[in-house]
Amino acid sequence: MPNSSQTEVPSNWKENASRIANRIRLRVLEHVLTNNGGYMSQACSSAELFAALYTRIVNLAPSEAPMIPAPFKGVPASNNSLYTTGGIYNGPQAAHLDRFIFSPAHYALVLYATLIEVGRMSPEGLKQFNQDGSSVEMIGAEHSPGCEVTNGSLGQSISQAVGIALGRRLKAETGRVVVMMSDGEFNEGQTWEAIASMSHYKLDSMLVYVDVNGQCVDGKLNETMNVEPLQSRLEAFGARVFSVNAHDLEALAAPAELAPDGRPIFVLSYSNPTQGLPLLQNRAPKLHYLRFKDEAERESYLTVYQSMLANMPAAE
Repeated sequence: MPNSSQTEVPSNWKENASRIANRIRLRVLEHVLTNNGGYMSQACSSAELFAALYTRIVNLAPSEAPMIPAPFKGVPASNNSLYTTGGIYNGPQAAHLDRFIFSPAHYALVLYATLIEVGRMSPEGLKQFNQDGSSVEMIGAEHSPGCEVTNGSLGQSISQAVGIALGRRLKAETGRVVVMMSDGEFNEGQTWEAIASMSHYKLDSMLVYVDVNGQCVDGKLNETMNVEPLQSRLEAFGARVFSVNAHDLEALAAPAELAPDGRPIFVLSYSNPTQGLPLLQNRAPKLHYLRFKDEAERESYLTVYQSMLANMPAAE
């Protein structure tokens, strides 16, 4: 998708991105209702971020992938000519284009919803979610739509992104490497090793967006293993850091427009894990995964879904 370095930004990009963000939440909630479970809070916290990445920030070409994802084709091997990564949903690789590296594997449902809303994947593809033999996995892998590298244990993707950025520098490529990660990944030592490498090699082609929703599987992140103050810690590692409101589209996009200065950019996107779905706050602080306790709770979410659907502008 265009950024200001390549082409003129459409005047209505914010309205379009806002609509996409709301539809991401709606689609994820629909999935949760249908399947009695899902990573709902992640959609609430990161919908604007994904919408901004795919409509404004990351410079991608059109998808090369089938609208309905193909089944899992096996692991990479010299004799597996059918193997492709899910990165084909982000278009071809070219020297002038960005590479988008998706890191938090448990956000995969949000990524799939985003691909659908921006026209890179068919809604039919989501019916394959978590099915045997499907590439549309609940915990995204390198063959899942939109995923270029293995997400593995949290912290692996940003490390691979560093290697990609170094390789692109050697090839004199001008495209950036844009990473989307979650704040819980700062609990991994490998993440900080990657950041140290980014700064040491002055990888100012790297742009890292973090969904700082303060949540992890065990509850509030600051009560399980505090990672704050993130801004000063990252700056101490040599990064150029911006703290923004994750639901402010202009604030999300602004750091991506800055000229490089020798430092990798981190955008700490402080988010509300119940944004757009206040009912979810009843589950706090256990927001990591939503599975309905009983039919009455499911009905309460269904009522909210129906209201959201009735007030949702039609897709363009």
